[in-house]
Amino acid sequence: MLLCHLAFLPLVRHVPPLAAFTRTFFSSPISRSALRWGWHLNRRPLERRGSRRPDRQIGGSRSHSMESKTEARDPAAESPAALADGGKGVRLKLEEFNWDHSFVRELPGDPRSDTIPRQVLHACYSKVSPSAEVESPELVAWSESVAELLDLDPKEFERPDFPLIFSGALPLKGGLPYAQCYGGHQFGVWAGQLGDGRAITLGELLNSRGKRWELQLKGAGKTPYSRFADGLAVLRSSIREFLCSEAMIGLGIPTTRALSLVTTGKFVSRDMFYDGNPKDEPGAIVCRVAQSFLRFGSYQIHASRGKEDLDLVRTLADYTICHHFPHIEKMSKSDDLSFEVGVEGSLIVDLTSNKYAAWSVEVAERTASLIASWQGVGFTHGVLNTDNMSVLGLTIDYGPFGFLDAFDPSYTPNTTDLPGRRYCFANQPDIGLWNIAQFTATLSAAQLISKEEANYAMERYGDKFMDEYQSIMTRKLGLSKYNKQLISTLLNNMAVDKVDYTNFFRLLSNIKADTGTPKNELLVPLKAALLDIGQERKEAWTTWVQTYIEELVASGTSDDERKAAMNSVNPKYILRNYLCQSAIDAAEQGDYGEVRRLLKLMEHPYDDQPGMEKYARLPPAWAYRPGVCMLSCSS
Repeated sequence: MLLCHLAFLPLVRHVPPLAAFTRTFFSSPISRSALRWGWHLNRRPLERRGSRRPDRQIGGSRSHSMESKTEARDPAAESPAALADGGKGVRLKLEEFNWDHSFVRELPGDPRSDTIPRQVLHACYSKVSPSAEVESPELVAWSESVAELLDLDPKEFERPDFPLIFSGALPLKGGLPYAQCYGGHQFGVWAGQLGDGRAITLGELLNSRGKRWELQLKGAGKTPYSRFADGLAVLRSSIREFLCSEAMIGLGIPTTRALSLVTTGKFVSRDMFYDGNPKDEPGAIVCRVAQSFLRFGSYQIHASRGKEDLDLVRTLADYTICHHFPHIEKMSKSDDLSFEVGVEGSLIVDLTSNKYAAWSVEVAERTASLIASWQGVGFTHGVLNTDNMSVLGLTIDYGPFGFLDAFDPSYTPNTTDLPGRRYCFANQPDIGLWNIAQFTATLSAAQLISKEEANYAMERYGDKFMDEYQSIMTRKLGLSKYNKQLISTLLNNMAVDKVDYTNFFRLLSNIKADTGTPKNELLVPLKAALLDIGQERKEAWTTWVQTYIEELVASGTSDDERKAAMNSVNPKYILRNYLCQSAIDAAEQGDYGEVRRLLKLMEHPYDDQPGMEKYARLPPAWAYRPGVCMLSCSS
C-alpha cells in the first residue's frame, strides 16, 4: 500500500486494504500487483544518440515530471496574486462575455432536450435549462477574484437582475446550457450512469488571457441525470461549497471556484441524517467556475457501455487533450520521453509516440500532487468516488468535507463512510491510486494505452505523491532535508495526544534553534497545542523537541528566516466545520455577514490578520454535535 510509506499508517484501525478495491466494472488489463505500492518497475530514461537531456525526463529524476513542465495549474496560476498581467484591466458586463461553447460544439449530444430521468446513450451531454423555482432571490456572497478571472466588472454584482440570472430564473445572454453525462465508482462499486443531476453548465467563455472558463449553476433544477432527486440544493451545503472553493485557492490548492451564492426564496425538503425525519430548508444555488468539470467518470461511462461507445472515449480524450492539455499535442520525438520498464528494462514506454499515454501520466501526477497538498493542510474530501475526481487535478464537489481538528489519521467527515472509513484522511493517497487505476483501465479498454503504459502512469502517481508529500512535510517543519524518523515520531505523538493539526504546526515555528534551552522550557512555545498531557507524555514531547532542535541547528537557517518560511506553508486559519456552521446558522436567519467575513478571512489564511484570532480557536463543545463535525451527503 502507498500508505506504508507514510509515518502514521500504524495508527489507522479497521481500514480496508487497497487490494480489496481492485475489482472494476470490466475486465481490466492492468496487473493487479500494480495497484499496490509494492511494485518495483525498472524504468530508465533512454539516452538520445549524441546527447542526453535529463531535464526532459519524466521518470528518471523524481524532480522532473510531466505535470511540472506544463501549464497544469491554470486555476491556481490565475489566483488573485497572479493576476498582474495585461488582462487585469478588462472589465466586462455579463452581456459582453466572449463565449466559446467547445464542449457542445465538438462532442456528441443527447438528441432529446427533456428532463425525464433516463439512460442517455452515445452522448457526452444533454441540453437542458435551469428550472429551479425562484421567488425574490438574494445575493448572499460573491467572489471578486473569480470575477477577475472572467474579466467581469465587479459592479455587475450590484445589478438588480444578478440574483435572477445566477439562480437561473433569467437566461445569461450568449449561454448554451447543458448537463454532462458521466458515471463512476461510488465507495468502490460501479454505479453506472450518474451525471449532472442538479448542476447545469451555462456555457464556456474565453477571457482576455485566452483561458477557458466554464460557468455552472449547482442546484438549478432537474436534468435527465437527476434520477429520483429534485435537482435542488439547500443553503447549508451551498455555503459550505462556496466558502471551501475559495478557501482552498487561498491555501494554494487547485480547486474549482465559486463566483456567487444566491438564495432561491423557496424551501427544499431534506432528510439531513437519513433517519426518516426530513425538514424544509432554504434553497440556494452556487455558480461554480472551472476550466472544465470533466471527471474520471466522464470517460468511464462510455467504456462501460461496450464496443459501441468505446470510440467516445477516444473522442472525449482528444477533445480534452486539445483544449486542456495542448502541450501534449506539441510533443515530438526530440523531447526524448522514452522509458525502459518491466524486468531489467524488457519493455519500452515512449510517451512521445502515444499522446494518450503522456496524458494519463500527467493526470496521474496532477492527482498525486493534489492529494499530497490535501494531506499537508489536513483536508479530507469525504467522497472520493471516481465521479468526484477532476481530470484536471482540481478539488471538485464539496460535500461532507472536513479539515482535521485533533490529528486523527482515521478521521472521516462523511457519516456514510463510517462503516469502513474508505475515504478517511489516511486512506486518501491510496484511494487516489485506486481511482487512477480505474481511469487507466478505461483508456486501456478503449485501446488508447497499453498495459505497460497504464502501469507506468500508476508508478508515476506513486513517485509524484511521495516527492510532494515529503517536500511538504519537510517545509512544514522548517527542515533542510526530509527526516522520516523525526516526522514519524511527531505524527505518532500528535495522534496519541489528539493535538490540533493546524495550530500545532503554526506554533512550531516559534521553537528556537538553541540547544542550550533549559529542558523545562522546551515545550513552552507549544503550550497552547499540548493540552491536558501527563508527565509521561511531556517526556515524550520533550525528547522529540530536543531532537528537532538538533536538526534545526544542523540546517544553519536563522530563526527568523525559518519562521517566515514555515508560516508561509502552515496556515493560521482553515475552514473548520464549526466556522461554516456558525455562518450557516446566521444565514438561515437572513444574516449573511458571517459568510462574507469568512470569505475575506480565507483569502489570506497564512497571514496573522490581527483582530481575527478567534477564528483560529479550537472547536467549541457544540461543534461535535451531529451535522457539524460529521455530515451526510444530503444537500
